This record gives sequence, C-alpha cells and structure tokens, in this order.
Amino acid sequence: MIQMLDLGNGNFMKEKQGVKKMNYNKIVQGILDIGEAMLQSGAENFRLEDSFYRMCRSYGFKRSDVFVIPSNIQVTVETPEGEIITQIRHIESSEPNFDQLDYLNNLCRYVCQHTPDENEMREKYLEVINREPQKRITRYAAGIMGGTGFAVFFGCNLRDAVIAFIVSVMIVAVGDWLAKRESNLLVYNGILAFISEVIIIGALKMGIAEHPDRIMIGIVMLLISGLSTTNGIRDLLQRDFISGFINIMNSFLGAAGIAFGIGLAIILFHEGYSDHFILNHSVPIQLLSCTVACTGFALWFKIRGKQVWYNSIGAFFTWAIYVAVYAVKPSNFMATMIAAGFVGFYAFIMSRVNKAPSTIFLTASVFPLIPGPNLYYVMYGCGQPGSADGFDETIILLATCLAIAFGFIIVDVASRSIMHAMKREYHIGKSALNLPLIGGKK
Repeated sequence: MIQMLDLGNGNFMKEKQGVKKMNYNKIVQGILDIGEAMLQSGAENFRLEDSFYRMCRSYGFKRSDVFVIPSNIQVTVETPEGEIITQIRHIESSEPNFDQLDYLNNLCRYVCQHTPDENEMREKYLEVINREPQKRITRYAAGIMGGTGFAVFFGCNLRDAVIAFIVSVMIVAVGDWLAKRESNLLVYNGILAFISEVIIIGALKMGIAEHPDRIMIGIVMLLISGLSTTNGIRDLLQRDFISGFINIMNSFLGAAGIAFGIGLAIILFHEGYSDHFILNHSVPIQLLSCTVACTGFALWFKIRGKQVWYNSIGAFFTWAIYVAVYAVKPSNFMATMIAAGFVGFYAFIMSRVNKAPSTIFLTASVFPLIPGPNLYYVMYGCGQPGSADGFDETIILLATCLAIAFGFIIVDVASRSIMHAMKREYHIGKSALNLPLIGGKK
C-alpha cells in the first residue's frame, strides 16, 4: 500500500511499507547549503559543479542543471516523480577556510554513499560548520611567517625583517578588524597597503629599514589574492570562462587596491626609493625562508594537521625545482612552467592520498612562483610617472602567469589520462545522471 503525505509546500513524500521517501525540496536546499559553504571556503567552481552532479545522481534525479559563479549558485532538478525544483542562492564573499572545505568535501562523499534524508544531512552539515575556529595566536603566527618569510626570501636583511615582522602583525590586527566593516577588496587592500607603506617609509626615514621595496614585496604577498589567481586559472582551463574571468578580475581588483594604497603613501610622503629586489644570495636560505612563508600561508588558509606539513614539503620542492631548472636553462618562463607542473601534480597525488580537494595542497605550495615582486614594481611604476619599469615588469608578470597556466594544463591533461586508464571518474557533468554510481567515490 502506498500512501501520499502532503508536506504543505507542494512537495510530497511517499510512504511504502513503512519507508518514507525524501523531501526533495529540503534535499536540494541541503545540497545548496553544502555548496554555498564550499564556495565560501575556497572551492573551485568546477569542483563545486562536480560535487553537485554527484550528489544529484546519488538521489536518483532524472535531470539536474547546475550553474555556478563565485557570487551565485542555481540548481534545477527533476525528481524521480517528475517534479521540477529550482533553487537559487546568492553567495557573499568570505575568507578561505581549507579545513572546512576538506570536511565539506568528505560530507559530499558521505552524501553520495549514504543518501541521508534532509534531517541527517542538516545535522552533518552543522557539525562541519560549527567546528572549533582557528585560534587567534595561529592567525598571527601565519601572518608573521608569511610576510616576514617572504621578505627574507626577497633579499631583506635582519633590520628589514624586523620591520616586516611589525607590519605583518599590523596586517593581521587591522585586517581582521577591517574585514568586519569593509567587504570591498579594493578598499580593504588599499587601506592596508597604505598603512604598511607609511610604516615602511617611516622606518626608512629613521634609518632602521634599508630596502623598503623588498619589505613591501614580502608584505604584498599577504594581500595578493593567490586563491583567486590559482582558482581563476584552473577554472579557465576547465572552460568555465565566466567564473575564471570573475576570479581573475577579483585578483586585479585586489591588485588595484594595493597599487592605490602604495601610490598614495609615496605621493603624500614624497618617498619613492627603490633598488629592485634580489633573491637572497644563499639558496639554502631561499629554500628555508620560502618554506617557512608557505607554511604560514597554509595556516593563513586555515589548514590544519598534517596537511600543513604537506604544503611545506610542496613549497620546498617547488622552489628547489625552479632553482635547479633555472641553473640549467636561465629562463624564468621555463623554470616557472616546470615548477608549476610539479606542484600541480604533487597536489593531484596528495588529493588522492588524503581524499581531499587538490586546492588544499596547491594554493600555498605554489606561492613561491606567484609574481609578487613583478606586481609590486608594476604598481610602483604606476605611482612614479618617470619610471620605465612598469611596462617591462608587466610583460614579466603576464609571462609568469602564462607559465603557471601552462604547467597546470600539462598536469590536467596527464591527470585525466591517468584517471581514465585507471577507469576512475575524474570530473563529471550532466552526463553523470546516465552513468552508474561508482562506489559513491568522488
């Protein structure tokens, strides 16, 4: 005997032999909750779409259409009974939280394997969302390690490193206060870059700092939207052009804020000193400082546990490969492309070993290759009308980003070939609804 129960919202549940069927409106709502949290935590758009289609397939939907951009998610499904459900979610920007992203990814796996009802799904979701937040002291340690580590990496001496330490602490303290009041990345980065440059100029005038540009380059790495850059490149490679360009434009918006803040400080205080950065003369110190800095960035993205150390290892070998290739063939493009290929493949392997999103192991590990110095000198050139460096640095900046993209392309092609040879699903789309579920694995 089959009994139809009206839920009062146009959605029905069947009761057959004592077993209730899902409230599909609530199920779709729960899937959107997971997707919204994943996007805010730092997930790539193609990963989110992949997760949505897998979860929809597990619930037996006849059809599903998913549209994702960084600010919006739209989902339309056709239930096994033929009901059409459409839900839309506006996404507000938030700080990356890779620890939360890892647990949300595991929740997606659980949903695909067990198809929980709406109540269980909500319970599991709240368990992830309500995890203990990162400790305040860890946030400060992350900022200090990231900013000061890269300052040393880019040729700062001990006195410069002290100033970088002070500015890094300021970035964390003021940045966290400002983030609660200002969501515009241009304004946010502009204010922090201005204060940072004022402190550095003051230290220079007092005779404490010797290389203000090198200090600021290290600090700029804390303000650069490395996640938007890497996610934007990866979305473009997956032919998700809208999301890719939105992420890239967010990076440019952040860079414009940095340029405005630095330029305003230079104009107001009539201080435009620059001797161009040089990497630390000692390769061991380069490797140590960039590893420390990238460990800081792993903590900055709220990664926890052993995954922090995986990022440290990835950063160390990424830069070691860059140095080795450059020593054989002095080409920044070639060295960057090969190192980017390594870190992309490393992230792919780690994601399989740890059953976690590859972006957790990629974003912090690739930071030594991010052209922060070139971005700084492009911005410096914009603030100094007589400077001829801006154009040259722009070319190097674009070439470096292109080299990183080529490295990622090589890995993407290779990883898809490997997964195909292993007869494993990689990224799926609407066609997944016509395919058998493979063990619920992502």
